[in-house]
Amino acid sequence: MLQDRVFDALAPQSLRRFFRRRELGLLVAGVLIGIVSGLVVAAMSEAAHYLQVALFDLPDGVDLSAATGIAPWRALAVPVLGGCLVGAMTVFLAHRLGSKLADAIEANALHGGRVSLRGSLYIAGQTLVSNGTGGSVGLEAGFTQLCAAVASLAGRALNARRSDMRLLVACGAAGAISGAFSAPLAGAFYAFEVVLGAYATAGFVPVIASAVTATLVARQITTHAYLLVPGFPTPLSAEMILQVALVGLLCGFASILLMIGVSSVEKALARLTGTRTIVRPIVGGLLLGGLSFVSPIVLGAGHGALQVSLAGNPTAWALGTAIVLKMAASALSLGSGFRGGLFFAALLLGALLGLLYTVLGSAIGASWILQPGTAAIAGMAAFGTGVLGAPVSMICLALETTGDFSITVGAVVAASIASLLVRELWGYSFATWRFHLRGDDTIRGPQDVGWVRQISAAAMMRRDFKSARADLPIAKALELMSAGREKQLVLQRGGAYAGVVLTADLNVASDTDQPVETLARQQEAVLMPGMTISQVIEAFVDTETDVLAVVDADGSRRVLGTLTEAHVLRKYGEELERRNRELVFG
Repeated sequence: MLQDRVFDALAPQSLRRFFRRRELGLLVAGVLIGIVSGLVVAAMSEAAHYLQVALFDLPDGVDLSAATGIAPWRALAVPVLGGCLVGAMTVFLAHRLGSKLADAIEANALHGGRVSLRGSLYIAGQTLVSNGTGGSVGLEAGFTQLCAAVASLAGRALNARRSDMRLLVACGAAGAISGAFSAPLAGAFYAFEVVLGAYATAGFVPVIASAVTATLVARQITTHAYLLVPGFPTPLSAEMILQVALVGLLCGFASILLMIGVSSVEKALARLTGTRTIVRPIVGGLLLGGLSFVSPIVLGAGHGALQVSLAGNPTAWALGTAIVLKMAASALSLGSGFRGGLFFAALLLGALLGLLYTVLGSAIGASWILQPGTAAIAGMAAFGTGVLGAPVSMICLALETTGDFSITVGAVVAASIASLLVRELWGYSFATWRFHLRGDDTIRGPQDVGWVRQISAAAMMRRDFKSARADLPIAKALELMSAGREKQLVLQRGGAYAGVVLTADLNVASDTDQPVETLARQQEAVLMPGMTISQVIEAFVDTETDVLAVVDADGSRRVLGTLTEAHVLRKYGEELERRNRELVFG
């Protein structure tokens, strides 16, 4: 096969053996993935910036979301153009890729870390177009997708194990976020919390290596500056803790509202446009352009708007308007089909909410109110946690982007409160909410649940079961059973399943001339061969029985085998133990 020959040329057997047998191999792979990730982040960032400068005629050094004086026709036409391009890409390319459009989280959860490079190039291209034409989305989704795909490709070339493949994908994600925000700690913890689903001991070094390397590479190509935080940190006190907790609550509720807004816009546009998928992003671009007449903050990810808001002295009205507009723009962009992430939008909205809290408190003359910088950074960490479900990475990001470690406690408390609120009231982050909307409730995070789907009832069932006609007398049925060996007898009528009889019931039957079907159990409760191990366990819980028959799914109810609850639970426990060993020891 051509692909195998290419992989052999790129990674000879000696290299693959070094990678599989030595932890140093994983470290080297992490560094190489970090280098590529840094280059990918720099290239996409520069490309998006040049698109925005050219299409919106921006002055040098001015970010789109902070620009003033954009020509009205550009503010309206460019997002519509972006909607046309995104819609055309969706119509003419998406159906050809199909299942290849899995992102890093889904790939790690279901496919053992296998990410399609072609599908990732498509997603990254759509993200670049969406952001470059003013869509209120971040490039982080494109960064993560493409870097994860490169890491997955490296894993296939190295013939990596399933656990190592998932780890390499996490390295790619860590490099993407680290390079994008110049925050290696945040990138590493993002990989652990959002993409890998655990703090893996064996994977700590390669993930950190990828994150640090990507940061160093990206910094050599793109400029980076710390956020200028206004005021001085609020001293640690009971009043300060209570206030940052309140900011965390506000941001938690707002993040839920934003996620609801995205799905509501998607449903509304689907009803409005019907099956005409190409029309949705065009309508979204038109509405987004209309919002930009009110404020340019709705355009782009919002990097410039964040720094302007922190450095300036905005009024409560300006902050409230900006929050409403940005939430509406993000919901419109993602709900209409623009591709991108909510990562940076969440940071911007959290900072704005924190500043609004301070401004409103100062307006009533409260001398104990939080300083603007403390409230803004706490809001960034809290809102980002609510959307992404990654509190530690958000805390690290807030600290690394400001360079001020004195605000640690406020960020920690706000992020913790927001995380608790969203999990209690909502149960999903934005990443896993998308899976829920499409009807897939098995993905609640990046944890590896693909093996659960691979172990089916057909793979576990016993085919050497004893069977008999349903009208057979009990005495004859007893003669069929080998003493101490078979525990149940499967009954059939005309080749179709008719129930299960336990050997214990046969032995205590008083009238052995009666047909055996009088002792039958579970005549209606059956398993289908394609049911996953988790579905099988649920079936045993619902039926409160120890054995179930597996019947053909074609409607004939032909018996294929039997399954006992004890065997299923033992198999589940063995697989869990094996996955835990892979997680801890590699």
